[in-house]
Amino acid sequence: MSAESVFDRLEPLLPRVSKPVQYVGGELNSTVKDWDETTVRWCLMYPDAYEVGLPNQGVMILYEILNELPDVLAERTYAVWPDLEALMREHGIPQFTVDNHRPVGAFDVLGVSFATELGYTNLLAALDLAGIPLHAVDRTDDHPIVLAGGHAAFNPEPIADFLDAAVLGDGEEAVLEITEAIRAWKAEGEPGGRDELLLRLAESGGVYVPKFYDVSYGEDGAIASVVPNHERVPYRVFKRTTMELDDWPYPKKPLVPLAESVHERMSVEIFRGCTRGCRFCQAGMITRPVRERSIEGIGEMVQRGLEATGFEEVGLLSLSSADHSEIADITKGLADRYEGTNTGLSLPSTRVDAFNIDLANELSRNGRRSGLTFAPEGGSERIRRVINKMVSEEDLIRTVSAAFANGWRQVKLYFMCGLPTETDEDVLQIAEMAKEVIRAGRQAAGRKDIRCTISIGGFVPKPHTPFQWASQCDPDTVDERLRKLRQAINSDRGLGRNIGMRYHDGKPSLVEGLLSRGDRRIGRVIERVWREGGKFDGWNEHFSYDRWVECAQAELEPLGVDLDWFTTRERGEGEVLPWDHLDSGLDKEWLWADWQDALDAREQDDCRWTPCFDCGVCPTMGTDIEVGPTGRKLLPISPVGQGSPIGNSSL
Repeated sequence: MSAESVFDRLEPLLPRVSKPVQYVGGELNSTVKDWDETTVRWCLMYPDAYEVGLPNQGVMILYEILNELPDVLAERTYAVWPDLEALMREHGIPQFTVDNHRPVGAFDVLGVSFATELGYTNLLAALDLAGIPLHAVDRTDDHPIVLAGGHAAFNPEPIADFLDAAVLGDGEEAVLEITEAIRAWKAEGEPGGRDELLLRLAESGGVYVPKFYDVSYGEDGAIASVVPNHERVPYRVFKRTTMELDDWPYPKKPLVPLAESVHERMSVEIFRGCTRGCRFCQAGMITRPVRERSIEGIGEMVQRGLEATGFEEVGLLSLSSADHSEIADITKGLADRYEGTNTGLSLPSTRVDAFNIDLANELSRNGRRSGLTFAPEGGSERIRRVINKMVSEEDLIRTVSAAFANGWRQVKLYFMCGLPTETDEDVLQIAEMAKEVIRAGRQAAGRKDIRCTISIGGFVPKPHTPFQWASQCDPDTVDERLRKLRQAINSDRGLGRNIGMRYHDGKPSLVEGLLSRGDRRIGRVIERVWREGGKFDGWNEHFSYDRWVECAQAELEPLGVDLDWFTTRERGEGEVLPWDHLDSGLDKEWLWADWQDALDAREQDDCRWTPCFDCGVCPTMGTDIEVGPTGRKLLPISPVGQGSPIGNSSL
């Protein structure tokens, strides 16, 4: 396929679509290279709209790492909105990159980062627009290697028919090794064609190639076995873990969006991994062990990123940012460094037991005092023991009271509905907690304009967690519990009017559950949904529950299974799970034991501060927890060059 830009054909169509600026490229810090001067060419895709995909840290990091190599080119593509897709099909314009508007089908690799399973239909739309056969078996040496990554790639089986390969875990070193394999294969004259390249990737043990594994099923519908069908392919594929994060200070020059995006800030990942052990949290389980960036490394990334972007907010990101062993020194050091400027600091949702007013004051020192966000996840103490989210109501009330006494006026609380062993009463306790927050806030602040917003999502059991065996709650039960919760909140008008409630109905969660724990048989459901118009399933205005249910019924019933079999059915200890041959480092026996502890409402400690409890990650992956404190401080910086957020002030 030609690698010539399609922009001349695309440009006349842009006035006819919404938000045309998202397709033009040219963002600050983007990279355009000469095609003919490079050997290996990557197209990186986030399978959602530009406004969601551009801020994605994973894609941004890999984009920069690859483009630092002189003989490698990396460009980006995002899902196009239906209005432009229709025009592209009408005018024969293929899926293109935003950097130089090259056809996606011309690249060596199409690397797709899946943060959620609801992006699967967008992958099919992009493949079809690019002229790449949907099914990997139909591709030739002329087509890109379609490679999946991201958290949703830890069970790639539902999209196995559409993938050539998948990488589990961290991508920094993996993409470099894959690039080297492609470079060497090309230098040798591409011996053995596509299959030989895929075999070279697979035999490393760190790249999963579905075509080299055969799946068989038993009479009960469950998987009987997953075995390699080639002697060069290992029985298990292991996740990748990048250690020493200070050696990977990316992105150095974050992309600055041209169009409005969901996050307009300069983000720094201050540590990776989590050992809190929340049993519902796939991200925490699959990213173990904890690896902290040093305080100096964080300071350098913030300084360099602000100078390169002009952003006025710095997000200190991780799964639980206040758990960094030196978070107090980090926030104070950054607040000192940028005091008197327009640079604000923010943390994502913070654990109640890791929060304190000193931390909050440092984050808001520049006058940006927004609401505080906490995630108790469960309304009752019993259900919080089940999910291992041990936040007591007393801790929450004490924390929010201190915040309200110090000038805050609103707090947001995140919860889930449909958790294992959950009852109506567990959910109704959310209302009591919210009311108590309002009472405590009014007393602490001495005023009545206190607000509490509760945001509730449906629970989805995820692979590689203790809840991977759990039955998923059906949407009708979830919706009924949320209806009762709203009634309970409104039962006291004096308090209820200060409590906001945001929730999603249970139907998208059930579809996410189907995709999350499905096997290769789900691929035919995904394809049928897409062929019947499904795309952008993460967006309420595009999602159709009825379409998913009807397609699942049509495709699965002839196979002897159905939607409920994949979602609301509880699994047994001996069942072969679709992802058992994909090793996240977690010992399956330990996960089962933790599942039994959950059913008995028993807690599990955080192994950062207690002896190892043998989850399996560190010995299996050859890794270890990397935390401080180091005792070092974030020093002020010298006057810096033009474009610095602190100008030439002396700090």
